[in-house]
Amino acid sequence: MAEPNANEFLDEIADAEAEELAAEMEEIDEEALEVEELRAERDDYKDKFVRALAEAENTRKRADKQRREAEQYGGSRLARDMLPVYDNLKRALDAANDEQREGAKALIEGVELTLRELQSIFEKHGITVISPKVGEKFDPQMHEAMFEAPLPDTKAGDIIQVSAEGFMLHDRLLRPAAVGVSSNPG
Repeated sequence: MAEPNANEFLDEIADAEAEELAAEMEEIDEEALEVEELRAERDDYKDKFVRALAEAENTRKRADKQRREAEQYGGSRLARDMLPVYDNLKRALDAANDEQREGAKALIEGVELTLRELQSIFEKHGITVISPKVGEKFDPQMHEAMFEAPLPDTKAGDIIQVSAEGFMLHDRLLRPAAVGVSSNPG
């Protein structure tokens, strides 16, 4: 009768070992699940971190671009306000005939000096004058047509008169040149 007890004993040991192994496997599964959850959480934080770094870099680049544009184009309102001063000085010089130039030599020289100084300041700040010539082709990017008129010996789209010069601030148009354009049909 010792044998059945030995078998029962062995079965009990096997059952105990199986239960212990099952408990260990359950513990291992829980640990593996916990490790997997931690990995997923780590990956999520890593993704958020990388995105935050990219957003910070984009913000830095955007701010740098805005700063450069502000430096380069920040004075455009003031520049536009100064353009009529330039126009008036040019008109004053153009209106003076030879007799008036001789009679008011000091005044004319003062106006010329003031105009040159204004041009120098414009150049210093990246403002260039657009001075189209009669006979050039009309460019809608740089010129504004004030009128059209048929003029003999011209082609349609030729500039026939310049009313006012235009101005560029670096690569941006401050004011187009005001011109008259030929409307001849060919």
